Amino acid sequence: MYYKHPMTSKYTKLSFMLLLLILGGLQYRLWLGANSWQTVKIITNELSLQQKENDQLRERNRVLDAEVTELKQGLDGIEERARSDLGMIKPGEKFYFIANEKIKSVPPPQ
Repeated sequence: MYYKHPMTSKYTKLSFMLLLLILGGLQYRLWLGANSWQTVKIITNELSLQQKENDQLRERNRVLDAEVTELKQGLDGIEERARSDLGMIKPGEKFYFIANEKIKSVPPPQ
């Protein structure tokens, strides 16, 4: 009497091939399909970049909101804005302008 291997049955071989085919299909979807591992990695990186941009915009909005609140509440903010942006001065106030460029020295008259 000889030993008969369990894989020799026709149905066993067919079942094994079917399982390999299913496993191959699942592996294909995991590595190369529409929602593959690479796609998930790319989307995760894009999400990280978008979150950083959102944080920067949130901070900018916070600063602008504080500026609007300050302008609504008092005249000091409006005065500061008029002086820095528009160059306005109060009546009776002396304005001194200091140029950034060096003035060429003129020789004294003879």
